[in-house]
Amino acid sequence: MKFKPFPEIKTERLFLRKIETSDCDVILFLRSDETVTKFIERPENRKTKNISDDIKFIKELNEYLETNKSITWGITLKNDAKIIGTICLWNFSQNNKTAEVGYDLDPKFQRKGIMNETLKMIIDFGFKELKLDKIEAFTHNENENSKKLLEKNGFQFIENRKDLDNKSNIIFELKNASS
Repeated sequence: MKFKPFPEIKTERLFLRKIETSDCDVILFLRSDETVTKFIERPENRKTKNISDDIKFIKELNEYLETNKSITWGITLKNDAKIIGTICLWNFSQNNKTAEVGYDLDPKFQRKGIMNETLKMIIDFGFKELKLDKIEAFTHNENENSKKLLEKNGFQFIENRKDLDNKSNIIFELKNASS
């Protein structure tokens, strides 16, 4: 699995691009805003509390990209380079056939179909370009918007699976129909 050159993705109204250190202000907001992170339980060492933490996090994202551990896109409107959210494929299985999707979005842009449009493109990328067999999503059991988004995109709730790292999470999966 190789993420070079970085796979930029365009939709009718969105542009998904690489996150750079120059995006640190908006990434800090997305990783620290109470509304955005309401349903995200990060361990203390993974929290982003200031610009220094944030720049370190962005550098980490780019290291993971270089080593093919994960890929994170910044979501922008096509006519504006400012990031409004992020989406990633990460936590790849050893055989690179399963990955986890994660996402966040500035509350000002929620309920406009942006994450639905973005998720569709990432599912397509995961199945067609990366040849994944399955994409998983771990979401907080009280995050109704995330659960609806996943179900709308064909993800199935896996009742008998538990997130050992976070008992508040429930797990959804989407299998590649062509696998």
